[in-house]
Amino acid sequence: MSLSLSSSLSLPLPLPLSNQFTTTPSLAMKFLVKKARGARVGALEIIHGNNNNNNNNIININTPNLIISTCKGLPHFISPDLLSSIPSSILQVSPLHFTAEGVSTNTVSKLGGLHQMLGLNKYCIVAVPRDSVQCIPQFKGATKFGPSFDTPSGRLLVKPKDYVETISCMKPNIWSALADEVPAWVSNKRNKSSVDRTLKWLDECLALNPETGSIFGAIVGGSNLEERKRCTEEVAKRNVSGYWIGGFGLGESMDERPALLSAITDVLPDEKPRMICGLGLPEEILQGIAAGIDLFDSTYIYTLTLGGFALTFPLDKNGDQHNLQPSEIESDSTKINLRATAYRNDTSPILEDCSCYTCKNHTKAYINHLLNVHEMLAQILLEIHNTHHYLMFFEVIRDAIQDGRFEKFRQTFLESRRVPFQAISA
Repeated sequence: MSLSLSSSLSLPLPLPLSNQFTTTPSLAMKFLVKKARGARVGALEIIHGNNNNNNNNIININTPNLIISTCKGLPHFISPDLLSSIPSSILQVSPLHFTAEGVSTNTVSKLGGLHQMLGLNKYCIVAVPRDSVQCIPQFKGATKFGPSFDTPSGRLLVKPKDYVETISCMKPNIWSALADEVPAWVSNKRNKSSVDRTLKWLDECLALNPETGSIFGAIVGGSNLEERKRCTEEVAKRNVSGYWIGGFGLGESMDERPALLSAITDVLPDEKPRMICGLGLPEEILQGIAAGIDLFDSTYIYTLTLGGFALTFPLDKNGDQHNLQPSEIESDSTKINLRATAYRNDTSPILEDCSCYTCKNHTKAYINHLLNVHEMLAQILLEIHNTHHYLMFFEVIRDAIQDGRFEKFRQTFLESRRVPFQAISA
């Protein structure tokens, strides 16, 4: 079987596939991953189109990588004509954006699915129920019939049958089964019920057997190591194409997270991709990659952009951040606040060596002006830069893993991040 590993981020994989990678066969998805404990690089191939091979699009995604957060299929601020300036081809969609408000799923189905409606046939669309911005999981509202979410239209109970019908209309390339996500502080009894419900809903989704996309089994269990392990073992027995790890970013500490992640990834088979929601900060991304996570669904970029912040941490291949531009004001060594008056007359780009559309065409002063007069173009330009910069961060990480220096890169990066904060507190 031949498989093209080229993509918009062009990650070279130097060794022959025959002795370096394992493969998961699938009609719609192929995944090749380097055999290694902990941090790993791989390649995800999505075959999108109809049954006529001549009309199929092949979408290649190098892992680990970031799934771009969207609202109803498009990034929160980036217009379709500028989307091609982002070096990514994988987008996250919440089906609840369509069931709770907006275009009905029946209309989406008549248009041929999300790809046709949005005109994004060259992109991989991943459907995940949870959206940390608009559709927040509510563990108190979940029942045996389905999970509950707070949405802009009120609280919504989602049953597996209705969810699968929505998925069938949307036709995503990858979709996650429903999950009963609980925060870190719930009781062990509640953790157990969350696992039991999630497994039940997964079986119902599989029994309904929608003829679209590749299903990822959801893994939950809160902060209980035994329940996390039990859920993982059970989901790994099911006929799923990959795994969606939920329940993170809901109150657990950075210190307890490695053990929780290891309880999951130590059990999962190597040959299937792993996706996680709730880890967004650079430190959290590195923590997840160290545990063997492949794809990250995060609203971190949206939060930064909405606040008027631009990412500025150096993309040093050794993880060293001491070369941060000294002229940066209102900076914490990671980002700068472009609302600050210090940038009113700054005619330099956000980063001199950045190749994104924003940095090649606009200045800090212009973005500062747009922010102060409340022009949406400010968020468009910021989201382009922040998304581009974070994707380059993932590319540097992939290079470090391939070169066998990920742990060194990670430790140096974390130590460099602590130095500026220690100086500020002194």
